[in-house]
Amino acid sequence: MAEKILIVDDDLETLRLVGLMLQRQGFQIVAAGNGAQAIQQALAEKPDLIVLDVMMPDQDGYQVTRQLRANPQTAYIPILMFTAKSQVDDKVAGYEAGVDDYLTKPTHPVELTTHIKALLARSLKSRAAVPPVERGYMVAMLAAKGGVGTSSLALNTGVLLHHKGKGDVIVAEMRPGYGTMGLELGYANPEGLKRLTEYRLEEINPTNIEKELVKNASGIRLLLASYSPRDVECIQAVDHFEAVLNQLSLMASMVLVDFGANMFPGIERLLEPFHEAVIVVEPLPNAVTRTKTLLEDLGTKRFGKTKPVTLALVNRVRADVMLSWSQVQEGLGLPVNVVVTPAPELAYQAALRYTPMVLIQPEGLIAQQIGKLADILTQHAQNN
Repeated sequence: MAEKILIVDDDLETLRLVGLMLQRQGFQIVAAGNGAQAIQQALAEKPDLIVLDVMMPDQDGYQVTRQLRANPQTAYIPILMFTAKSQVDDKVAGYEAGVDDYLTKPTHPVELTTHIKALLARSLKSRAAVPPVERGYMVAMLAAKGGVGTSSLALNTGVLLHHKGKGDVIVAEMRPGYGTMGLELGYANPEGLKRLTEYRLEEINPTNIEKELVKNASGIRLLLASYSPRDVECIQAVDHFEAVLNQLSLMASMVLVDFGANMFPGIERLLEPFHEAVIVVEPLPNAVTRTKTLLEDLGTKRFGKTKPVTLALVNRVRADVMLSWSQVQEGLGLPVNVVVTPAPELAYQAALRYTPMVLIQPEGLIAQQIGKLADILTQHAQNN
């Protein structure tokens, strides 16, 4: 089968000429005209090699390389940087970003082909020598509005997954400036997520992420977000968040990520590596309407189609105005998988002890209800 090469260049003439030349050499060609298309094509096509320009209008070749290297799905793909930038500093920047080879334009077609064939041969040997890396099961915890208990559900579900013997579990807050888990568990100044946005992209790896994780007494590891309003500005660090999420998938068998209602710019990229979405909804008419819109939006990202969606109905207060679970199902057009009933006294005790609720009453009703969600996620992970 012909090896597939992704050519990335914003110059259409270069795309055409290089593509034709490589096709005559027997290669299968895929093209992209900018950085965003390059990332998309690399994920969709899984090329054997990428020929990448530096100067492009949206993201330059260095940025594209760092994103590709940060994603376990594309980190192994050899990259030949093919550009008119010929200064030593340009080449050093390319190698520091993670390219495997650097070739300047213009060049003889034979030289370009020789570099490509050499890279492909080295890649084949290295990939044969290294066993494939297994990724953990990634679960996105989402809600259409804040204040419905998404963080608490993520935390307690992670604890039960660990206690049910499902291996290493990481629970991460992807909510800069809105973190709540640190406060619930008694951690002062939780800033792990913020500090990771201060790393250079190429420094975001399992070793450095591990430094920012907190090992909780319950047995799970936590990536905590700050609760300081000034840290909301970190929400712009989408490239860093993407790199962190892709690395977390290599660090635990189950990874639960609390997004809350933070559908910030770039969420499409961040949701790409996730296997499943858990949608938290409260039984109120407006919440159901907003959740239905959220589900429709997630459907464009394959959730509810090729990726499962699990609905968790969380009723935090006793009130006659609340909808029944059957009314919520009818409003959403999907089955409610888990129902969590009000437990204000238990929540109060958990807050006093800085301990997850499911550990305060491990045999109680709340632990059983959240345990059902843990069992559903376990079954989906096994079937994945």
